[in-house]
Amino acid sequence: MAREGLGVAAALASSTLGGTSVVATRYLMSALDPATLGVFRFGIGCALLLPVVLLLRSPWPSRRDLPAVMLLGLLFFAAFPFLFNAALAHTTAARGALALSTQPLLTLAAGAALGVERLTPRKAAGVLLAMAGVALALGAGLADAPPGAWQGDLLMVAATGCAALYNVWSRPFVRRSSPLSFSALGMAAGACGLAALAFATRPVALPVLDPVGWAAVLYLGVVGGAVTFFLWVFALGRTTPTRVAISVTVNPVVAALLGTLTLGEPLGWPLLAGLAAVAAGIGLAATDGRRGASAVAAPGSARLP
Repeated sequence: MAREGLGVAAALASSTLGGTSVVATRYLMSALDPATLGVFRFGIGCALLLPVVLLLRSPWPSRRDLPAVMLLGLLFFAAFPFLFNAALAHTTAARGALALSTQPLLTLAAGAALGVERLTPRKAAGVLLAMAGVALALGAGLADAPPGAWQGDLLMVAATGCAALYNVWSRPFVRRSSPLSFSALGMAAGACGLAALAFATRPVALPVLDPVGWAAVLYLGVVGGAVTFFLWVFALGRTTPTRVAISVTVNPVVAALLGTLTLGEPLGWPLLAGLAAVAAGIGLAATDGRRGASAVAAPGSARLP
């Protein structure tokens, strides 16, 4: 039970920090393309995690698991951030956040379809309640859609699908190695994949950013890369994929609250009510019966096809 609680707490912390990263990402999208931004974010994150792995002598994934670990890294640290960044160039933060909040529903569906996690009415109700809370909190921003916003919405749903599959497939590999080494190798694979894409599509050149821009890049690498995604992987090794994924509904609400605190945006009742619904939904899914929590595949049984 303590292990489950620690996993849920780590997931909530990860999603809270992820909400702050949305602001930095939106700020940098006018100066950096999606691939280059991902290279900076996960290149810095990997550079920070690797020395910690070596210092603590964290166990590395076995040679048998390395191909799957690298493929998962490309899925979560290359495909996901590229689609996520590209989506925010076409749609509003509110619409993108709402699309991203479908992650727990997609994770629940994927886990049930692959036999990794048992679908229970209580867990499904918690997911739907949290998603309803996000819709309520961000409802006012959904009407102000720029032309072609649907393209960004579709890109965000595609990114969410990548994250959902990662949530389901990664758990056994994390438990056979360590969250630190698994995160570091995944980030290395993702950063290399994004670097290859960036070099193939445009000339190699250091971007021109002002001091605030470089501070945003550093924040994304340290907090939005190393800390946020380590906590996410740590959570996946300790609780079910859906319990981890449902925490992502905190992300857009935190981003909205941050906008209120830093930009002076009004704090209306939809935001407060949405926050309450998100908290209730997370609590409902997180306290689902322990029998359901244990009904996940044994380490090694959830493999990449």
